[in-house]
Amino acid sequence: MLRIDDISFNIEGRPLFEHASASIPTGHKVGLVGPNGAGKTTLFRLIKGELTLDGGSISLPSRARIGGVAQEARATDLSILETTLAADTERAALLAESETATDPHRIAEIHARLTDIDAWSAEARAATILQGLGFSTEDQARPTRDFSGGWRMRMALAGVLFAQPDLLLLDEPTNYLDLEGALWLEGYLARYPHTVIIISHDRGLLNRAVNHILHLENRQLTLWSGGYDEFAKARAAQRALQAAEAKKQEARRAHLQSFVDRFRSKASKAVQAQSRLKMLAKMEPITAPAEAKFHRFTFPQPEELSPPIITMDGVSTGYGDREVLRRLSLRIDQDDRIALLGRNGQGKSTLSKLLANRLPAMSGKIVRSSKLRVGYFAQHQVDELHLDETPLDHIRRLRPNETPARLRARLAGFGLMEAQAETLVGRLSGGQKARLSLLIATIDAPHLLILDEPTNHLDIESREALVEALNDYTGAVVLVSHDMHLLGLVADRLWLVSDGGVSPYPHDLDTYRRSLLAGDETKPVPAAAPKPAAPKRPSRDAMLELRAEARRAEERVGKLTEMLEKLDVKLADSDLWNDPHEAERWGRKRAEAQQAMALAESLWLEALERLEAAESV
Repeated sequence: MLRIDDISFNIEGRPLFEHASASIPTGHKVGLVGPNGAGKTTLFRLIKGELTLDGGSISLPSRARIGGVAQEARATDLSILETTLAADTERAALLAESETATDPHRIAEIHARLTDIDAWSAEARAATILQGLGFSTEDQARPTRDFSGGWRMRMALAGVLFAQPDLLLLDEPTNYLDLEGALWLEGYLARYPHTVIIISHDRGLLNRAVNHILHLENRQLTLWSGGYDEFAKARAAQRALQAAEAKKQEARRAHLQSFVDRFRSKASKAVQAQSRLKMLAKMEPITAPAEAKFHRFTFPQPEELSPPIITMDGVSTGYGDREVLRRLSLRIDQDDRIALLGRNGQGKSTLSKLLANRLPAMSGKIVRSSKLRVGYFAQHQVDELHLDETPLDHIRRLRPNETPARLRARLAGFGLMEAQAETLVGRLSGGQKARLSLLIATIDAPHLLILDEPTNHLDIESREALVEALNDYTGAVVLVSHDMHLLGLVADRLWLVSDGGVSPYPHDLDTYRRSLLAGDETKPVPAAAPKPAAPKRPSRDAMLELRAEARRAEERVGKLTEMLEKLDVKLADSDLWNDPHEAERWGRKRAEAQQAMALAESLWLEALERLEAAESV
């Protein structure tokens, strides 16, 4: 068991923990959540003994091994597989000693211990982990220096998973993973045989891979049962109750004070007034919970362009002489919300670069609207910010003629307030850097916004703000993300990038997730039949969620209905049919929209049936 007992810790005079306590039983899977800057990563360093507590204690069973991901695996001539195997230092040391040991008793001890730790299956176990994190068999044999920093981060993660420490500490482990790798990691961590604590803002991971939430807020630690959604509902109910109690107490105080003010000077009521004064003094104040600061994103809105904004006809692209994508015939309109799906290495980022005009076509024809502006955000762009400049310097370079007040207003629209505006980028948090990069990507009010893993480094509140901003945005959006919560709330079209091509994916995200876990993304895997259970009256929160789900489904059908009506008007235009290729493209768009409508209507009916069934219990 991990015991955190009455700990206190200050950093640069700012208290991060004040008499905080928590106990985590062995084998628990725990998500550590809390506001940015609250001290989550610092808690990991305290547990590992890298920092010294100001008070209290942190204890683990004797000889318990603690493991975490290194900043980045070093670039060496060793292969990926060899580097991963070396992460189990006990196995490596025993194998090295077995080569030189001469004492028969010691040799027997070494081989007994190697058997205990299952050393002989190590290569197979390491290869399985590497495969799950996206390294092919060929990749595993290549030297580590052949890989970029992001891939070496995956390698470092593979190493600590292979070593299987008794307490596994992971800080944002999905930041360098694609959707496939993130889903694999969810399943692996859920089955991990020891204790796990994960810092993450990925709701899917926090709902499916953990069974407890450790919440850090106001310098205190609170352990909640269940995944993130259960924690969020329970905490909201607790806050609502606390606010109601505070309001009730305030009314009681006002009533008692009113009596005292009216009658304290009257002799006949002096005793009662004094009694009420004592009651007021004895009241333990109940403080209403402070509302968390919530900074929305403010995306500038583009003017409307005539559709389509991009068309491709027989386009191929790649790097050097190597084709990655071929024979692409695609169309994007300004009202599109497209999620790119596909396994790692299939070309999602390549397609993003092609759409952003950062990668040329090798053959075929691309037609872009003459007034088209494209905003592009990729994970690596956060690392390309100028660390020795402030956010204000970055925006001033893009808008040299704007007043300082206008520049600050732009930054504030992305949650970078006055204090952050003049802070060197090198001292900003990862989330603040991501907000700055998003501001730079959208500053020109692009008609097409391409986001390649935009949620890395964003906390849960910022991810919700991004969802709202994207749904209010009037330009087209193309998304690549391992955050299925984001994709489900924003995207209304799914494109599968696979085997060098791009095609509409005819099923929903849940089907795609099941297909990935089953090992074939191209074939839909039906959901497992639910086990029969006795009817139970849903909670009020559950009923509200069912009604909201039905309403969202209805709105989706309404949006698609409007889209189909516009397409029908366009297809009814006789001038359109003078160009057979253009007519074919509009017809294909109409077929895709009709297919999406069939799915949306099905989901709406299912939502209504669930709501009706719940209301009838």
